[in-house]
Amino acid sequence: MDLTPRPGAAPPPAGPAPVFPHAYQQPQLPPYVLPRPETPAETTTRLRPIRTRHPARTATAAACVVLGLGLIGGAATGAWLTSDSSADAAAHSTYTVGRSAWHSVPVDTLFPRTLTGDGAGPGGADRVWNRIAVAPDSGCRAGLDPLLARTLGPVGCARMLRATYTDATASSVTTVGLIFTEGDEAAMKALSTRFTGQHLGRRTDLMPRTYPVKGTAAAGFGDRQRASWTVRVLTDVPVVVFAVSGFADGRTVTDPQPVDRAMAPNATTAAAQAGLGNEAKGIADRIERGLRRTVADLTEKPE
Repeated sequence: MDLTPRPGAAPPPAGPAPVFPHAYQQPQLPPYVLPRPETPAETTTRLRPIRTRHPARTATAAACVVLGLGLIGGAATGAWLTSDSSADAAAHSTYTVGRSAWHSVPVDTLFPRTLTGDGAGPGGADRVWNRIAVAPDSGCRAGLDPLLARTLGPVGCARMLRATYTDATASSVTTVGLIFTEGDEAAMKALSTRFTGQHLGRRTDLMPRTYPVKGTAAAGFGDRQRASWTVRVLTDVPVVVFAVSGFADGRTVTDPQPVDRAMAPNATTAAAQAGLGNEAKGIADRIERGLRRTVADLTEKPE
């Protein structure tokens, strides 16, 4: 059959819509609904509505916040720096460093093998002293008379070091000592004032003991051979320095004198004439200076 439409003929009537198999039909979808956002559980009260701020107020508030943070940060930093510097200064104070010098400083630094005393002898004569031996470190009972130990009691005794020297001619011997105390600056100053005010350094019953060494020029250097002495309470470091001298031949001395009297121009005792006051003072001076210099170096340049 010819289905080609004739010219001018009306189009054929529309038939029913084609029906597709069930597998190809579009499913009917329900109307699309936007999902509701989740509402978190409220754990605090609702925020109050914020009014619109004036620009000037906003700028002022921001400036205050910045300034406040700067002040807080500056204060915290300043406190940290101050605390750190204070702790560092305390850790490296002359008292802290000086008190530990007995075990932290080499013995040859505390007691050099040779001491030079330019102009330290009678009439400004030069002196050279050689170290004979160094005593083992100990407490104060072994090297101090009981009365002197009790006198130093207010500052305590952490440790004592001693060494014995002889002069170049081996005619005199001198024991020099360093007593490292437990006292603070106030206690050391109080003891120093007492020694000076009561002239305790001149009392023969407060003489320090000697350190004799067998087989040397100081073999016979005992209590009865003590001729001149000095005891010094330092206040910049917690140390008491002492020195006591005598004859190397072991002779007994019946009239010992403190260094200031033995070095007096009119002194006529055997100890004074032999310059034993100069020996004790000269050696004590150099040991004291060396200790102060060493403590100062360690305090200023901590390792």
